[in-house]
Amino acid sequence: MAGAEKKKWLFTIFSAAFVSLLIFLSVISVFIASSTLISARQFPSLVRYGAPHPPAFAYYISGGRGHKDRIVRLLLAVYHPRNRYLLHLGSDATEEERVQLAQAVRGVVSVRAFGNVDVMGKPDAQTYMGASNVAAMLRAAAVLLRIDSGWDWFINLSAMDYPLITQDGSPWLTLSRSFLEFCVLGWDNLPRTLLMYFTNVILSQEGYFHSVICNSAEFQNKTVNADLRYVVWDNPPKMEPHFLNYTDYDQMVQSGAAFARQFQKDDAVLNMIDSRILKRGHNRATPGAWCTGRNSWWMDPCSKWGDVNVINPGPEAEKLGDSMKRLLDDWKLGLKSCK
Repeated sequence: MAGAEKKKWLFTIFSAAFVSLLIFLSVISVFIASSTLISARQFPSLVRYGAPHPPAFAYYISGGRGHKDRIVRLLLAVYHPRNRYLLHLGSDATEEERVQLAQAVRGVVSVRAFGNVDVMGKPDAQTYMGASNVAAMLRAAAVLLRIDSGWDWFINLSAMDYPLITQDGSPWLTLSRSFLEFCVLGWDNLPRTLLMYFTNVILSQEGYFHSVICNSAEFQNKTVNADLRYVVWDNPPKMEPHFLNYTDYDQMVQSGAAFARQFQKDDAVLNMIDSRILKRGHNRATPGAWCTGRNSWWMDPCSKWGDVNVINPGPEAEKLGDSMKRLLDDWKLGLKSCK
């Protein structure tokens, strides 16, 4: 009897200990989940637009089949809460790729909090023949104008581009909001008339916006002939520019350009740019003055943030500033951009 009684008590003690352990683990799990949820729902810093605050940019990032990972990497490289982003996978990509792109975007804590990244659900065709690329860009501009009233400049990037500066500081264009309103809202027939003409032009994207600008009294000779991209062409030149690699790194850095193209997927030089210029970890946004989290292998510094209207330009941004000053000095000398 004594042995049976002892076994009964031992069973009771072990059962109680096991239940207590389960309760303890459950409480810890809830605490961790709650902490993660609170961190993910951290109230966004108020984004302020207009002077004296920094300008805000609207990015249209486009690609095609197999470019989902490239677009995500490029988004993280140029991400800042003050900007707006529209991502587009062309009609040659699968619906599954678009869903995966949207899921990857939602996986970024700051993107979920600030809600400033959108993925186009209805794709446009992308071809250099005719005006399809121009139409896709105009549609993207119309969407960005409708969903966000705060941005000042429109930047068009492809999945093969990459930044050479942090966000604190050709067919590829940087266009003002007022010019895109002119093209999209159409208080003048010029943009529509030229679009009809460029429907029958090969590589129309290389000439449409330039033609609108130079034939409009409002915008003529108010542009600078530089797209702020570092591009190298083969000799003799081919249809596409040279694929940049680590041997081009020093010249890229010294160029004072904001972006470079084109790159092979996951080329080693992209990792060099991430580590030396952007200071960006794998699958993380480029840190800026807005990021207040601890930078470690287990924590993304941009998973926590302070004032998103504060910037801290780095050396590459200063080089870009010098390049812009030289371009503006030439423009002030009366050198016409439309000839």
